[in-house]
Amino acid sequence: MCGIVGYMGSRKAYPILIKGLHRLEYRGYDSAGCALISEETTGKKSSERSYRLDVFKAKGKVADLENTVAHATNTSANENLTKEQPRGPLSACLGIAHTRWATHGVPSEVNAHPHVSQSGNLTLVHNGIIENYSTLREQLRKRGYEFQSETDTEVLVQLIDYIMSYGRCDLATAVRLALQKVIGAYAIAVIDKRHPGELVAARKSSPLAVGIGYAENDKTPTEFFLASDASPIAEYTKKIVYLNDEEVAVMRLAGRDANITQSELSITNLKGDAATAEIKEINVDLSMLDKGGFPHYMLKEIFDQPNVLRVCMSGRVINAPYTDGNAPSVVLSAVTNHRRELLRARRIIIVSCGTSWHAGLIGKQLIEHFCRIPVEVAYASEFRYGEPVIEHDDVVMAISQSGETADTLAAIQLAREQGAIVFGIVNGVGSSIARESHMGTYIHVGPEIGVASTKAFTGQVTVLAMISLALGMARGTVSQEEYETVLRELTLIPEKIETVLQQNDKIKKLAQTFTYAHNFLYLGRGFNYPVALEGALKLKEISYIHAEGYPAAEMKHGPIALVDAEMPVVFLATHHQLYQKIISNMQEVISRKGRIIAVITEGDKGIVGKNDPRAQQKEYAGALKVEETIEVPATLACLAPLLSVVPLQLLSYHVAVAKGLDVDQPRNLAKSVTVE
Repeated sequence: MCGIVGYMGSRKAYPILIKGLHRLEYRGYDSAGCALISEETTGKKSSERSYRLDVFKAKGKVADLENTVAHATNTSANENLTKEQPRGPLSACLGIAHTRWATHGVPSEVNAHPHVSQSGNLTLVHNGIIENYSTLREQLRKRGYEFQSETDTEVLVQLIDYIMSYGRCDLATAVRLALQKVIGAYAIAVIDKRHPGELVAARKSSPLAVGIGYAENDKTPTEFFLASDASPIAEYTKKIVYLNDEEVAVMRLAGRDANITQSELSITNLKGDAATAEIKEINVDLSMLDKGGFPHYMLKEIFDQPNVLRVCMSGRVINAPYTDGNAPSVVLSAVTNHRRELLRARRIIIVSCGTSWHAGLIGKQLIEHFCRIPVEVAYASEFRYGEPVIEHDDVVMAISQSGETADTLAAIQLAREQGAIVFGIVNGVGSSIARESHMGTYIHVGPEIGVASTKAFTGQVTVLAMISLALGMARGTVSQEEYETVLRELTLIPEKIETVLQQNDKIKKLAQTFTYAHNFLYLGRGFNYPVALEGALKLKEISYIHAEGYPAAEMKHGPIALVDAEMPVVFLATHHQLYQKIISNMQEVISRKGRIIAVITEGDKGIVGKNDPRAQQKEYAGALKVEETIEVPATLACLAPLLSVVPLQLLSYHVAVAKGLDVDQPRNLAKSVTVE
């Protein structure tokens, strides 16, 4: 879950590292640190140069690290980024940095990364968990090593140091040998102050990308970047190499070290066998990486949804609504190119976690309705350990925003081993799940920085709708009329979300009324049941209010015992086939003095807010009176989640803001869960 950044080149490293940490802070924000190698004195020959290693750490966020560095170097934070430094850490052109989500050891300065070897030569940052760290630590203690922190990471840097010292080998070899002894997951970056022209990185089950900068019209590398994802790298280079599991990348720049005569990137496996460095071109919209005038990333990403869903459908939904007189259609390369495998599927198993699991529940209903294929939805963390029965004609569909979710990745690896076809639905281009899948579809909603997922959810549901329609048409299980009707309506969803967003101020005012609550209940039926789960999750994640989502009919099988005058109950009550049953469920809550917030369809005269002026009008005489209503435009039942979820996103956001909480970085959470 942690974020790693590294740089080696001719630029000042510190500004690049700090900016990169800010862009990766969604991955963890318990503590942060950086290590910089700078030149102390200059001789006539590179062999006469002397280098120093400076390590700065701070408990808390990246801003706290900036203040620590400013204090240690007697400059302001802004001067740290702009002032030319002839010597010292801020002049360094080589460095690594880390923002932490705590696993082994409480958040503290001593447990923050980077960790330094006992010799003082090596420093290392790490994302992941070393499962056998206790055994390795005891072995190293017997060899005279002392440990300063509670972390598993410190064990790894000491192990590499030991192998270098007693095996008399170089850093890259020591890293490979050390990792052969490690059980667990890792993405690491290591530097040695004796060799300032070398940066070594490796990964297993945690993402790591290498960026390469070249001189103009030259194929020789002039600088290297390292990061947990492409966001810190994108403004400096478009050339990226995504490391695969158990690969070690060695980056070298000539001219800094007498032993390095050629600038190069070399990649090997743990045995030292050469691997291919597949360079990919990335194209990241940098405007997606800032708040764009919004107070928080989460609010920006909620308001991004109309535009990103248009991008998600662009080039995929054709001729809708009837732009040139031709019937609309959906074209997905995954379905076109893998038609045979998908048509022979007798079952689809969706594996995912958190918000993606909720999208999967909607996907189940979409696929079963349009494709008439049985679908199971499993938590990836349970699926991988539950001895699942997987057949060769099963399709395992993995849904993940980052494409790096550890449990989901392990689940599809298990599925592949047992012969299933893997279909990936991810946002992270070039991510591990994307590379491990036989086929797949990107959701293309741009970087999502807020820890609580919003636009990724609606992007996933949109993609699942397109897949269901494309596969249903290929199977002949959806009529042409229904196919065209749903596609036309799907293209109107972005515009309808814009209508919902116009109620932001109303929802903000409503949210202030409910900041007192200690519990919330969210209820929905059919396609809106997973939306109830998602709404409850959003509120829990960022406002720390206990909330539960249920199918509305299940309320009377337990949760209704919680309902009283202090219990807000959110109903997803859009006007679809189960509308009358939802009305009955709402009556049950009202009779027990529960306070209802109802998400309803525009123009609904069966439900009205008790303080709404319309409640006094004749046509609302028979309407059910509730605490508040939030209206969404009319749409098809199967697409209702794309609209009904938006008010719940805004409600959770505004409740958290009203409580003075950190919306983008809620406590104990991180965006990308790359550890078990």
